[in-house]
Amino acid sequence: MLQAIDASSTVSNCIKSESIHQYVTMPKRVSRRVPRSTVLAGAVAAVMSAGALTLAAPALAQTAPPVTAPPAIAPPPAAAPPDIIAPGAETIAPGAQTTAPAEEGYDPKSGQPGKDVVWVPTPDTLVQRMLDMAAVGPQDYLIDLGAGDGRTVIAAAQRGLRAHGIEYNPDMVTLAKRRAEAAGVADRATFEQADIFETDFSKAQVLTLFLLPELNERLRPQILELEPGTRVVSNSFAMGDWEADRVDRLGDECRQWCTALMWIVPAKVEGDWRLGEQPLRLTQTYQKVTGDLGGTPIENGRVVGKELRFTAGGIEYVGAVVGNSLSGTASDGPMKNWTAVRS
Repeated sequence: MLQAIDASSTVSNCIKSESIHQYVTMPKRVSRRVPRSTVLAGAVAAVMSAGALTLAAPALAQTAPPVTAPPAIAPPPAAAPPDIIAPGAETIAPGAQTTAPAEEGYDPKSGQPGKDVVWVPTPDTLVQRMLDMAAVGPQDYLIDLGAGDGRTVIAAAQRGLRAHGIEYNPDMVTLAKRRAEAAGVADRATFEQADIFETDFSKAQVLTLFLLPELNERLRPQILELEPGTRVVSNSFAMGDWEADRVDRLGDECRQWCTALMWIVPAKVEGDWRLGEQPLRLTQTYQKVTGDLGGTPIENGRVVGKELRFTAGGIEYVGAVVGNSLSGTASDGPMKNWTAVRS
C-alpha cells in the first residue's frame, strides 16, 4: 500500500506506476569501524611523503654516532575506507535528494520513497485499460503526472500518441528515457524532471496519474481548468467529491491496484441563459447540473465535456457549449433546434 512519508511532504503510487508517479531514492550512510593500525599507517605514510617526518632523540644524539639510513621510499597513500570522506569532499546527509543521473544499472524498487509518494508501478494490464477507457488515438496528447519508470507514456506512444511524462526523481527520468529508446518510441515519448505541482500540464488532452487522494484533490482545481473534454484517468484513487464518470475494474486475475477511474473535464455552464423566449437558469456541481427552464425544473442535467444534456417538462435537450452560447436539439416541442445565449 501507499503510505505517507512524513507530514512535510504530502504523499501519494506514481504509482507512477511521478505512478506512483515522483520519486527520489534516499541514500544511506554506511558506518564501518576502521582498524587503528590502518589509520596510523595511512597517517605516517602521508607525513613521510611530504618530507616532514623528523625523529628526535636528544639523549642518544649526544653519545651515539650518527647513523645514515638508506633512503626511505614512501609507500603510496593509503586508500580511504568507503566511509571516510576526505576534507572538502561533498557529503550527502541522510534523507537528502540525489540529483546525479541514473547509472546504467539503476533498478528502482516498488515501495521506495519519493517526494510526494512512494513509488509503486502501475500493472501493465491496468495501464492498457486506462488507455482504453480514455479512448486514446494518434491525435491525442497525453501527459502522465508522476511518470515513474515511464511505462504509461511508453505504452501510449506505442499506440501512436505523443506522450509526455513529468517526474521529480532524475534517476527515474533517465531510466524512462532509456526505456523509451529501447522501445523505439523516443520520438513520441518524452520526459522532464519537474515538480507536478509547479509544472504546466494545460496542453494535455489525456491526463493520467497514480497519486494519493489528497494529492488528486490538490491538483483538482488545475484539472478543472483544462480544456473541456479532457480525459483524466487515475489508478485506484478518487478526486474527492468529484464523482468519476466511469469506473473499471480488472478481473479476478488482478490482486492489487486493479481499478481505474475516469473523469471528463466539464464545460462551465453555470449561470443565466436565454433559450428562445424562456430564461434558462443553471447551477453546476462538477458535471452535474440543476436549475429550471422557464420555471420548469430541470432533471438529469449533466455536462460531458462540451455537451450539455437535460430534461425539462418531459422534453430532452442536448446541446453543445461554445463559449457563451449553446446550440442543440430537443426531443419534442416547437423548438426542435434551439440556441441559448448566456445573459
